[in-house]
Amino acid sequence: MNGNGGLLEALRELRGRLDPDPLPLETGGVEADRRALRELAGQLDDYLIPRLSAIDAPLLAVVGGSTGAGKSTLVNSIVGADVTTPGVLRPTTLAPTLVTSPADEAWFTEQHVLPGLPRVTGGGSGEPGTLRVVTVAGLPPGLALLDAPDIDSVVAANRELAAQLLAAADLWLFTTTASRYADEVPWGFLRSARERSTALAVILSRVPPEAVGVVERDLGRLLEANGLGGTRLFEVPELVLPEENARLPRPAVQPIADWLTGIAADAQARADVVRQTLSGALDSLAVRVPALADAVDRQRAAAEDLRSMTGASYSGGLAAFDQGMLDGSLLRGEVLARWQDFVGTGDLMRSLESRVGRFRDRLVAMFTGRPAPDSELRVALESGVGALIRAAADDAAERALESWSSHPSGRALLEEAGVAAAGRLGRAATDLPARSEAAVRGWQEYVLGLVREEGADRRTAARVTSYGLNGAGLLLMLAVFASTGGLTGIEVGIAGGTSVLSQKLLEAVFGDQAVRTLTVKARADLRARVASLLGAEATRFTDLLDAVQPPEDTAAALRAAAQAVREHRREIPAAAEGRGALPPGGATGGVNGMDGVPRGGADAVPLNGTEGREA
Repeated sequence: MNGNGGLLEALRELRGRLDPDPLPLETGGVEADRRALRELAGQLDDYLIPRLSAIDAPLLAVVGGSTGAGKSTLVNSIVGADVTTPGVLRPTTLAPTLVTSPADEAWFTEQHVLPGLPRVTGGGSGEPGTLRVVTVAGLPPGLALLDAPDIDSVVAANRELAAQLLAAADLWLFTTTASRYADEVPWGFLRSARERSTALAVILSRVPPEAVGVVERDLGRLLEANGLGGTRLFEVPELVLPEENARLPRPAVQPIADWLTGIAADAQARADVVRQTLSGALDSLAVRVPALADAVDRQRAAAEDLRSMTGASYSGGLAAFDQGMLDGSLLRGEVLARWQDFVGTGDLMRSLESRVGRFRDRLVAMFTGRPAPDSELRVALESGVGALIRAAADDAAERALESWSSHPSGRALLEEAGVAAAGRLGRAATDLPARSEAAVRGWQEYVLGLVREEGADRRTAARVTSYGLNGAGLLLMLAVFASTGGLTGIEVGIAGGTSVLSQKLLEAVFGDQAVRTLTVKARADLRARVASLLGAEATRFTDLLDAVQPPEDTAAALRAAAQAVREHRREIPAAAEGRGALPPGGATGGVNGMDGVPRGGADAVPLNGTEGREA
């Protein structure tokens, strides 16, 4: 790995942290965050990792620019062969064309650079989404040219691909025209090149004869003003071509061809280009990765908002159950009727104080002399508690759905789930009745267990036996619902009589303090069971978050990965002559370059400075 194993491993660790998608939720500015994520992942895949894995691989120069800048014509003219198809129809370049020498063909046809683009070779034009690889015998080894789609194409996929290809370049050959060089879109890309210290040359094409030199100076001024002073700048005059797809005359592109040939001929020059662009891309990670980590933090904040909304909705549902448990409403209807059957009278309030003993005697007779209707009361109580649970769950689900629908992230998740699924989320789950029934039965068994445990004392056991275990247990269940708030008129009297009578009878069995303790335990157990049911209901919402939310440590891991890259930054290999990884003849040998142009030396390929500009 040429001593860069730590840096390469740090980059791979960083890339691994970008999967699964760390930005799944709709939050403020998330589209810009996602675009930055795609660019970062793409540059790691397409450039940083492949380039660092093979630091001496052939140089890739991407020819990019605005619509109608003549990129395809320029590439054909530089390499001296019709490898791309110019034309007036837009977009012209549907599949990017990579032009390489036969010596470098194997490197580019394999999935080293731009691994996500399938390769197409031969004479076909290539389909969108593919990379067409063409070999030209006159192109010197060590350098390939890639004709990219327009950065301002009317086709969004072409614009995205153009940005991806430029991020994968060792060298940008940025092409614009004398009439469009001041447009904002190209300058956005040029400023990006400045921020990432990308090796860059600007080609100003279609310059009218009377504007030669004038436009060049103005463009140089703009480059200086945008922090790109010293960028290598070439002018290509506007010429009348004999036909639409004709190549430019050789003298018009000779300075560009000479410059590129000189880079291809000199291992040191290529290494300088690679180090400049690689270093700039690595340095940019110090800003881009922490910014992405901040975006992940915003995602977690949005997720916590949704979880908080869900928790508040179901806490409200539990509070509604608490209210229903204590306001006496459960002692209406069927429970009241079964209670009256249970004690054998409907005139409770009038007889409550004077006839507690008589009621107790009747209870004893009922449990000892004939089958008691305790099972009916127990079923009625079970049904009432189950209905209270379902009402609380329905109310909580409706509140949670409303809360999520008002939040951009929640609304997007609900839309993704579909109308039918969202509708189901707005009410309790279909299996809640069965689960609540099982929970209430479990609670009733728990209450009977409390009575059995409390009645272990011999004197208490005798009194429990006189009432029967089920009878004492039912009295304790009714005592749980002791308040009468929310009832009116005669219902207050009936419910009050029911709860007070049950408590008086319990006190006769267990004593005051024991009854208070047993009631608190029974109520707490029921509440815990209902809380568990509602918690399970809430997971129908939170499961939507869990399905998309990245691991909790993602933001911290991204920052740590960026720090690791910084720590290993010094491992970028220094240039060394005779490194030996170039294809045969790639560094020396005096072989003619593009279209028979002799190769230049290292002094012919300055990357910065405007000296030696050609018109």
